[in-house]
This record gives sequence, structure tokens and C-alpha cells, in this order.
Amino acid sequence: MNRSNWALPALMGTMLLLGAAGGYWFAARGNAPTSTTGTDHQAAKDERQPLYWYDPMYPQQKFDQPGKSPFMDMQLVPKYAEDADGAGSVRIEPDIQQNLGLRLATVTTGKLEQDIQLTGVLAFDARNVALVQARASGFVERAYARAPGDVVAAGDPLADVLIPEWAAAQEEFLALRRSGDPALAAAARQRLQLVGMPDALITRIERRGKAEPALTLTSPISGVIRDLEVRTGMALAAGQTLARINGIDRVWLEVAVPEAQAATLKAGQAVEARLPALPGETTHGVLAAILPEADPQSRTLRVRIELDNATGRLRPGMTAQVQLNQQGGDEVLLVSSEAVIRTGKRTLVMLAEDKGRFRPVEVRLGQENEGQTVVLAGLEAGQQVVASGQFLIDSEANLRGIEARTVREAEPLQASPALHEAEATIVETGKQDLTIAHGPFKTLGMPGMTMTFPLARPELANGLKAGDRIRIRVRETDSGLLIEQVEKLEAAP
Repeated sequence: MNRSNWALPALMGTMLLLGAAGGYWFAARGNAPTSTTGTDHQAAKDERQPLYWYDPMYPQQKFDQPGKSPFMDMQLVPKYAEDADGAGSVRIEPDIQQNLGLRLATVTTGKLEQDIQLTGVLAFDARNVALVQARASGFVERAYARAPGDVVAAGDPLADVLIPEWAAAQEEFLALRRSGDPALAAAARQRLQLVGMPDALITRIERRGKAEPALTLTSPISGVIRDLEVRTGMALAAGQTLARINGIDRVWLEVAVPEAQAATLKAGQAVEARLPALPGETTHGVLAAILPEADPQSRTLRVRIELDNATGRLRPGMTAQVQLNQQGGDEVLLVSSEAVIRTGKRTLVMLAEDKGRFRPVEVRLGQENEGQTVVLAGLEAGQQVVASGQFLIDSEANLRGIEARTVREAEPLQASPALHEAEATIVETGKQDLTIAHGPFKTLGMPGMTMTFPLARPELANGLKAGDRIRIRVRETDSGLLIEQVEKLEAAP
């Protein structure tokens, strides 16, 4: 091969190698500052000064030096200044918030929509009742064709009764009236009234001048015959009830209202009712009374509503849907009901703060309706709370020992701090403390473990030794649990 044929490719290859080497050198120089910066950053991170050390399972206790936890078989964890800035809160990165599906709701002010939809059953008006009774002893001469359930008008006949006692009194009255002595006639007329004779019958006797010992018993009101105890030929005793008639020009509707929603209802307010038997029609009524007795099983109050029934189409026993408009109107603080966490002891929400932090806050709530709950204490308008995913944040806060901010209200003073009880076995006794293997503190939610507890008084350890079975009562302090009482138990057989 001619030298001129391969010299040119060789020269080009050499130039490519030199270019690659130069590029690598410049790249290495460009990366050097980045590497140095990372080292400085790590060094700066390692140079942070912890404020104190703590056991994550027992965060109330603070330690000045690192080391092994006296409570658990684990190393103490440092607490740094930047962590202290967010003390009492949980910080969640934005991308994690998105993965958890966190959704926020704003605390607002407004009027709570408090329309209550309930279902009840129509009943007779217990105030509109008439009784038909025998005013004197006698006999039923005729019973008219009536039966329980029949609708009667006022004045409709029910039965003809013969009262022998009235016949003699009427003849005496007519005789004295014919004698021309006004005083005796007036006395005889008064006697007729005293034996129970109706004034209409006495007036008819005066006009006709003839005794009428038979009396037709009629319905005193319009309504439905509820009871009818009259038959032709039967004997009657004075005061015996023959019929009971219930008026139907007005009916009652009684519904059960949850006691939490009955507080703002007022007697006299308007009510709307709809009946399946009368589709498309609305019946108007009045809330007549809120009955004073609550049902202890359902925790409801009975509300009595009066409905006009002039047309007679409302029949007792029909079902009706009623809409009650609670008498509210004042501006209140509202929060989404789904944001509320009920622990059984307290009611909490997760309050959203700056820089992705969330804090548990205790709240006191009022009425609830259609996804909105009234906030009585604990929050302010404009704050944001977690409406979805709050239980995950609450679990994280519990693991970190974060206490919820209490409701901003004056609380009653307690006579003494609460004591928490557990049984234990003494591992070691000291002058000011006891090392014990204890069972769970159920009231604290604390599992059994081996720990060293300080004594409230040194004399509590008198007479105790390793291996003794004891029952201890402790109270919570700012520095941890403190043994207040010790009771020695009998040794197990």
C-alpha cells in the first residue's frame, strides 16, 4: 500500500483520540465542584446540633446525651431545631399528599340548612272525643243501624231509651204547672234538670203539655264511631257509656325527631306533609307540641303535628312524609362532616398549616345536617382541614406522640390527676425508682414492657425486693410516668 494512502486515516484517528481525552478532562473538571458541594452539604448536615434525644415510643422523656433508651431496646433519636419548628405537627411532602389522595376543606361561616324529612302515621285527635252515656237507669227500646267505624254527623240518632224514673217526674211537673203556682212549677222544673233530663226535652214537654219518658240519644259531634255498646232491649245503668265518637275535622301526625335536631323546633311553626295516598298534593299543618318524654332506645323526641281535615280525606292510619324547617337563622361556623375524627373520647380534625404540615386539633361540635357540622369551639373561619385521608395523618401523629390541641374553653378543675393502673413484677429496686416488668396500662394504651419508673416518694419502695408481684398506679407528668401508689400482691401459688 502507498504510504500516502494510510497516512491521512491515521492522522484523523489521532485527532479523534486527542479530542476524546480533552473532553473527558473538561468533563471531570466540570463535575469536580458538584462533588465538593455534596461533600460540604453532608458535612454541614452532620454538624447539626440536636436539641435533645428521645425515645419515639416514649417521646415525653427528653435526654441530653445520645445512647440506648432506658425504656426500649433501641437507640435514642435526635431532635433537631428544624424539627422543633414543626413540633406538634406532621409534615408531608406534596407528592406524597397527592399519592395519599389528601383533600382539604375550608372552615366557613353560614346558616346551617336544617330541613328534616321524617315519616309518621296519622292518628285521631285525642282532644276531639265525645262520649254518649245513659243519664239514668232504663232500657233500650230501639238501636239504630250503627256500627264502629261509621261516620256520623252531629245530631244523628243512635238509640231510643226508656227511663221510667223520668215519667213520674214529668207528670208531677205538668200537674204543678197546671196548678198555676209559679214557685212550685219552677221547683218541679229544677227537679227534672237534677235527674239528668236535657233542657231540650224539658222545653218540649212544656210546649206539648205531655210526658215523654222515652229519649233518643244522638251523636253530639260529627266524627267516627270508635266504640258502640248498645243493643235493643238491653238494660242501662246510670252513667253507663254507650258510644265513643272521635271527631275527624282535624287529625294528628306524630313523628320521632332525633334529640340533637329537636332543640330548635318551636311549637306553632308551619309544617308541610305529603301523603302517598294523595300524590302531588301538599297538606299544611302546625307543629302543636314537642312531647316532654324522650325514647331512651332511639334517642328521639315525639313531635305532634295537627293537620286540617275539613274534606275528610285524611284517614287515621295513613302514612305521611313531613318536612320540618328548624328555626335557626344565625350565622355559625361550619366544617365538612367527613373531616371529623371521633375517637370515642374526643373529637378531632387535622388542621392544615404552612409548608405541608398538619396538626391534630380537638373541636367541639354542634348540629349536623347534609354533610355540614356546626363548630362550637376549636376552629376559626378560613382555616383548612383534611377532609380525605385524615385518618392516615392521625395514625402518624399518634406514632410520633403528638398531642391534639385542646378546645379553647375553660375546663373544670379536677380534684386530682388521673391514675393509671397495671400489675408488674419487680426487676430491681432503687432509692428513687423501681425497674419493673409491667403489664399493659389499658387507660394509656401502653403495652407491657420492662421500664424504670421514678417514685413519687422514696418510702414507696420500703419492704419491696426483686421478684415481688405488685400493682402500681402512675400519673402522667411532663417528664414521664411517676409511681404514686404501690400495692404488694400475694405470690402466685
